[in-house]
Amino acid sequence: MSQRRRIAVLGAGSWGTTLALVAARAGHEVRLWDREPTQAARLAEDREHRERLPGFPFPSCLEPTGDLGQALAGAEMIVTAIPSAGIRALYQRIAPLLDPETLLINASKGLEAETGRRTAEVVEEVMRGQFPPRYLVLSGPSFALEVAREEPTALVVASAAPGWATTVQETLSTRQFRLYTSHDVVGVEIGGALKNVMALATGAVHGLGLGYNTTAALVTRGLAEMTRLATRLGGHPETLAGLAGMGDLVLTCFGHLSRNRHVGVELGRGRRLPEILAGMREVAEGVGTADAACQLARRHGVEMPITAAVQRLLSEEVSPRQLVEDLMDRPLKSE
Repeated sequence: MSQRRRIAVLGAGSWGTTLALVAARAGHEVRLWDREPTQAARLAEDREHRERLPGFPFPSCLEPTGDLGQALAGAEMIVTAIPSAGIRALYQRIAPLLDPETLLINASKGLEAETGRRTAEVVEEVMRGQFPPRYLVLSGPSFALEVAREEPTALVVASAAPGWATTVQETLSTRQFRLYTSHDVVGVEIGGALKNVMALATGAVHGLGLGYNTTAALVTRGLAEMTRLATRLGGHPETLAGLAGMGDLVLTCFGHLSRNRHVGVELGRGRRLPEILAGMREVAEGVGTADAACQLARRHGVEMPITAAVQRLLSEEVSPRQLVEDLMDRPLKSE
């Protein structure tokens, strides 16, 4: 085991709580921050997250808190596991409290809706003039419930400086939770964000009652779109063929625990988006990411027909049936 470290996990949803469990089970001192003090107090009293992850007791080295300063005090690593829409505001809040040596690990998967920026870009903007952030992104095929159950899981952690990713790899890896390192922050972030958009499309296909031929075509062509955008932005195609691309895409498009697939299925069955979202406890990142991805695609001249069709579906410009028909009616071309 690596040396014992102090780790702060910001965000006590399913994924944040699960990552706190992973770190605590690996023997580290963990503080799990919830923005609602009453909820943090409940987690501390119950010693488990009864609402999101019942049946997984907290190890003694995992301490929930509603005090952000307490969570960050002495932290050598900070893991952010909140919806992408809240990343900028959170970093604006914590920036004055950060140590330049602290590793900042993003575990969210999305783009900033208003700007189309990746989380790495948002963090760099916020930290500009203070110090260069030691930023990493953690992504890959990982349903929180299965990780909490300690089912074998493999993810990738990427950073611009190889040593940072290696440190996180050695700190969090266990026999059940295996991390691979990468230097392709762009590719890992784009893969993690866009696979959610593709899951909306494949969910809608399932909701329409269509079969695996259609779904397989969507997933394959969806991966092509993800790769085109990632490489245009400076990412590497092999990243999209790995855990952060194809691996996460397969999980999210076919796994019944996928929130984004669930939204797509319900849209395919004829329900309206506000009604679907109102019944969900956690965010489906693809809903906000679709429009941001379209912004990025237009800005960089990248053709992304599936992403554009999903954006039109979410804005109720087309029906799920029309989405499929429009994609099939596109001009014939070589693969």
